[in-house]
Amino acid sequence: MGDPVTGPEAAGADARGPGRARVAGVVLSVDPASGEPPFRQLMSQIVDATRRGVLTPGTRLPAVRTLAENVGISTATAAKVYRELEDGGVLEGRGRSGTFIAETDAAAAALARAAELFADRAAAAG
Repeated sequence: MGDPVTGPEAAGADARGPGRARVAGVVLSVDPASGEPPFRQLMSQIVDATRRGVLTPGTRLPAVRTLAENVGISTATAAKVYRELEDGGVLEGRGRSGTFIAETDAAAAALARAAELFADRAAAAG
């Protein structure tokens, strides 16, 4: 299993600064100047890291509050990221044990669904 997210103060030089967190070596951040909503930015980063094999099945993600504090978003936004990725099968919640990257078969199918959904939304947005 991978390590959970650590705060910027413990993540190393490349993850320091406001609005950054690290999950198993992946720096998650939100660009406030982006036209993309923060929850979509984070979803895309998690999905991409999972697709590339950087975030592997069983990697534990931080608690919603921890992610929100480290990245500088509301807890509602962080919860939305997790909820949508859980619904898509990319993440799995294990109650009080936390949230983890889902097993490979489910994750592969979910990544395909997430990519289709993203493409549909992008096409609709113009």
